Amino acid sequence: MDISEHMRIEPGDTHVRVEVDGVTIADSKRPMVLREKGFPPRYYLPREDVRFDLLERTDASSHCPIKGDAAYFSARVGDGVRENVVWSYESPIPEAEDVAGLVAFFDEKADVYLDGTLQERPTTRFS
Repeated sequence: MDISEHMRIEPGDTHVRVEVDGVTIADSKRPMVLREKGFPPRYYLPREDVRFDLLERTDASSHCPIKGDAAYFSARVGDGVRENVVWSYESPIPEAEDVAGLVAFFDEKADVYLDGTLQERPTTRFS
């Protein structure tokens, strides 16, 4: 399958900051941007730019035929937990290796700032 028809992965120069319930859990100037048909752009961030002290791996998983198997993480902020708000392709298929080990956030469930501007939450099947 030619995945270039379905998605494109490229380095971004956008400053990406992600908040959950008012707490910054990611801040990166080194995103990889994944553009996939039918979805808003997703910003995949290096693990070093993400507060893993606020994340807990869950038992959830999913399979994407053009990226591979994803693992999920919930964010624990204060007394609240935002279930499966983060995912990562730890061993993606070769065509998606540019996102290997990076993490992405459901923009539908978190506040995403691009270059300091809060983005509107997209409406998708994950909303």
